[in-house]
Amino acid sequence: MEIRIRLSQDLARAAGRPRFAVTLDDSATVADLLALLQTQFPAYAGQLSAAVLVVGGQHVDKDTPLHAGQEVALLTPVSGGGLLPPSRSLFEAIHSSHLRR
Repeated sequence: MEIRIRLSQDLARAAGRPRFAVTLDDSATVADLLALLQTQFPAYAGQLSAAVLVVGGQHVDKDTPLHAGQEVALLTPVSGGGLLPPSRSLFEAIHSSHLRR
């Protein structure tokens, strides 16, 4: 089956393109996809294994089965900035900052 891949900017730079397709067995999982990509891009195996995996707009685990025609986004974690207190959501923080203006 064919699976479409969409890479974050860092991974796209490593792969030389932001989107491409791969062919996997019909019973493949996200873990199988990662193994294939790590073989194709061995210098970036660490970044690939740390990527946030998104299928159909949902974060998925490595044991998630894949289906023909799906797009898998591999997004690299971003660091920096301050952390919000655990009791506060990002929406609340943005909303309250606009109210203070």
